[in-house]
Amino acid sequence: MSQEDYDGPELPDSVTGKELGRDVADQLRALPERLGIRVARHLVMAGRLVDEDPETAFGHARAARARAARVAAVREAYGELAYLTGRWSEALRELKTVRRMTGRPDHLPVLADCERALGRPDRALALARDQAARRLDPAGRAELAIVAAGARRDRGEIAAAVVTLESADIRTRSRDGWVPRLRYAYADSLQAAGRTADALEWFHRAAAVDGQGETDALERAELLQPGSTD
Repeated sequence: MSQEDYDGPELPDSVTGKELGRDVADQLRALPERLGIRVARHLVMAGRLVDEDPETAFGHARAARARAARVAAVREAYGELAYLTGRWSEALRELKTVRRMTGRPDHLPVLADCERALGRPDRALALARDQAARRLDPAGRAELAIVAAGARRDRGEIAAAVVTLESADIRTRSRDGWVPRLRYAYADSLQAAGRTADALEWFHRAAAVDGQGETDALERAELLQPGSTD
């Protein structure tokens, strides 16, 4: 690691580190005080910049990891930023470590997606079958099903992808953010399987709960309407 990477991006004087949530702050108390403050400030900036400047956010997370690699919250932040910036191998390594450190299963969907991105759909499917997946919350189970279906499609198993998503909670009454993504993935797989009428129905169902416009489900539905010229 270069000195520049170790130092990390500039830290504004206005950021004190006290902005962190209690759980992360508690983990940092095991560090010497000055070191803990420095790490906390980098984590705060990583969180603030994740949407507008993910590369700089990653730089802050990397600087925090360089100083506090034994703190699970630090490794988690670094792994998540590695994933968001397309550093699949790093994300996989870090989040596997976080899982060993914490025993939590919540990164299984991301781990599986990293395996897919690295061209290893079989490993992604193995993670989807992990017994710990039963402990995921509804959003986590939905995301894992989406990744598993994608891995099936990577292997050319379109029908199996459809079945994988049918086994998920596609008919839930929830309007949480994972629902439109799950229904969209199902509709997309139905279309890939040649079931156009069913795909049209489920693109509409995805659009109906997509209040934040996270997908282009409505546009996809319009393209499948009988008589569409596109």
